Amino acid sequence: MAVVGVVMGSASDWPVMEKAADVLAEFSVPYAVKVSSAHRTLDETVAWARQFAEQGGMIIIAGAGLAAHLPGVVAAAVELPVIGVPIASGHLNGVDALYSIVQMPPGVPVAAVGINGARNAGLLAVEILALASTELRDKLCEFRRNQAEKVAAQDAALRGRGGQGERLN
Repeated sequence: MAVVGVVMGSASDWPVMEKAADVLAEFSVPYAVKVSSAHRTLDETVAWARQFAEQGGMIIIAGAGLAAHLPGVVAAAVELPVIGVPIASGHLNGVDALYSIVQMPPGVPVAAVGINGARNAGLLAVEILALASTELRDKLCEFRRNQAEKVAAQDAALRGRGGQGERLN
């Protein structure tokens, strides 16, 4: 059973939204993927979101470009956390989508990540789920340790190049 729903307005959004799916797979979080438009298939979008919630889904990651109404429509349809991913497209290269997602009216919250930030959306979903799962929390802690180790290794490699200048530590 899918715990996280990944929905996007068009299949052309998949190269961005796939990064959220990759994170969910990395943490073994079951997810479902859906293409549905807030404008062209409104009834289907609302029905899908409600069915996903009724079947035990817990979080929805919704990606959209341009006016980016999909995350808001989904958030209005269900009482689940919705994470909006603004997708770079059109003349404003995603800024319009970002504003559309972060400027939701009071009472219908949508969390927002940066433009094309689907990887962070996936990680945010994992963090929310980790509140109720020790196993997931442990995996998340290991992920964070690995990130820190990579940064330390990069620092050591850079210092090993013999660059000049004052070192901070």
